[in-house]
Amino acid sequence: MTATAFPLSYDVKNAVSANRLVGLWRMMTGYRLHYLGATVSLAIAAIAKTVTYLLLRFFVDTIMGAQGAGGQTLPLTVIALGFVGLAVVEGGFTFLSGRLAALTAEGITRRLRSYLYDHIQRLTFTYHDHTQTGELIQRSTSDVDALRRFYADQAIGLGRIILLFTVNFIALLQLNVRLALISVVVIPPIIVMSVFFFKRITKMYEKNQEQEATLSTVLQENLTGVRVVRAFARQEFARAKFERENWEKFRRGRRLTLMHSLYWPLSDTLCGLQMLAGFAVGALMAIRGEITVGTYLAYAGLIIWIIFPMRNLGRLIVQMSTGMVSYKRVVDVISQEREPLSAGTVRPTGNVRGDIEFREVSFEYAADKPVLREISFRCPAGQSVALLGSTGSGKTTLVNLLPRFYEYTGGSLTLDGVELREYPRDYLRSQIGIVEQEPFLFSRTIRENITYGVGRAVSDAEVEAAARAAAVHDVILSFPEGYKTLVGEKGVTLSGGQKQRVAIARILLKNPRILILDDSTSSVDTETEAEIRAALERLMAGRTTFIIAHRIQSVMAADQILVLDKGQIVQRGTHETLVAQPGYYRQIFELQARIEDELQQELAAGARDQRSGIRGQESEVSALPETYLLPSIA
Repeated sequence: MTATAFPLSYDVKNAVSANRLVGLWRMMTGYRLHYLGATVSLAIAAIAKTVTYLLLRFFVDTIMGAQGAGGQTLPLTVIALGFVGLAVVEGGFTFLSGRLAALTAEGITRRLRSYLYDHIQRLTFTYHDHTQTGELIQRSTSDVDALRRFYADQAIGLGRIILLFTVNFIALLQLNVRLALISVVVIPPIIVMSVFFFKRITKMYEKNQEQEATLSTVLQENLTGVRVVRAFARQEFARAKFERENWEKFRRGRRLTLMHSLYWPLSDTLCGLQMLAGFAVGALMAIRGEITVGTYLAYAGLIIWIIFPMRNLGRLIVQMSTGMVSYKRVVDVISQEREPLSAGTVRPTGNVRGDIEFREVSFEYAADKPVLREISFRCPAGQSVALLGSTGSGKTTLVNLLPRFYEYTGGSLTLDGVELREYPRDYLRSQIGIVEQEPFLFSRTIRENITYGVGRAVSDAEVEAAARAAAVHDVILSFPEGYKTLVGEKGVTLSGGQKQRVAIARILLKNPRILILDDSTSSVDTETEAEIRAALERLMAGRTTFIIAHRIQSVMAADQILVLDKGQIVQRGTHETLVAQPGYYRQIFELQARIEDELQQELAAGARDQRSGIRGQESEVSALPETYLLPSIA
């Protein structure tokens, strides 16, 4: 069976059902024949096991009895070959059943993992804003693995138990109806007890999984922010936080294990009493001559394959709760609506011009909590708009509306005269380049990070040209592996400025029509900032650009500057007009100018003090006696 025997294009969302058993059955689409084959193989193995005991009865009552009476019998070799043949059939078909069950389980979970990974990537930004990363990781790993165990062990085990019970009970009825009925007295109590534990373990397992997801989130956050933890010497705080969640995980896991440990002794006691009762009744019947010795021996073997399967049925009923809970947790993610990337009535064949207009645009993340209020302005194609304002004023939210990360809740937003909602999201995002305030780099080579946003083969010359424009080419060449240097997780092996310049090179190579620069020079020194600004000015030529910045120097050259406060535009104009009028912009300009003047004065004063100190040291040295200036001959 090849790896591509079953396509991964099956829409797992079709398996979603309020009835979990129905949903689990639907999820087996494409693998039901394998499951059927595994079940049939189990049936053959079960029949072989039963026939073995019937052959034992025949051997004891007929063969040995005939030999004792001096009658003609089948050769013992034939009987021995019969036992061997039945063992081979049982073992072979048991192996085949396990093989087919494993193929079913691994195939379903492989497809489910791939679907989940693809599905999570396509969920809305709003969903990701409200869902912890650790929770999604838990559902994509631990819960999917619980479903794998369900299909590999519990689902096929249920079929095996039913078949073993049915075949062996029929065989017992053929041996002796009274013994057969006595052998199943314990089954109703076992089923009732199993259902009782099933309900309680289901709730406990769900809580246990939720806590495990919380623990995973704490671990993921700590590992991601390990530098921050060490920088603030908060290892003990992080340890204590993890210990609290770990203790809660221990507490819930202990309760879950306790419920399991209570079930096993009770079920073992019931099954043991049932077997003792069966053996005792069967032995008395054999002593009284009501049944033959061979029948008793066959019964002694068959009762084991009735009682223990029913015991395992209870175990499976209890363990199936884990599969049921995990199915629900996975379905909670699958049932979320995807972001329709290709939905839209307008899809231009070429690039957009970049003429953007906001008309009384409003937006709110939650009802009655507006973040943007009636924003109105126009940015003609090829011009730049700078957004300035305090933290939380709505700058980043405003630009996030352009690639349709979020949908505006009021007003009209047009691109080249067409309502933004009419464009497919994938087309919009192909036309927009974003350099974020905290750039994200993948754990790949620098070259792969630069070419990440381009869906085509890229030459080394193009990559180097983009890196030169972003003022990072010389830095990359300083690494031993150059462009093949492997970047650590989130670009941890690079400095903040280096990461930002690599991210800018990535956008330069993409060559979009619309640029969004979210404070993209905040992590670099003054000299590097000047180099990047020069590169960005070349890139911005002829492209519509939105600049978010806190430094006045970064927005002075913009064609239009918008000052936001509490989601509203409170000032607008060019640098010259805004400096000339009182308001937030002039306050920030004067404050930053004063800080720069003070810094220059301190640097100048420090330089004068250093020069005067050197002159003072020179005068002190010259004033020393000559004997202090000459080396001692001794």
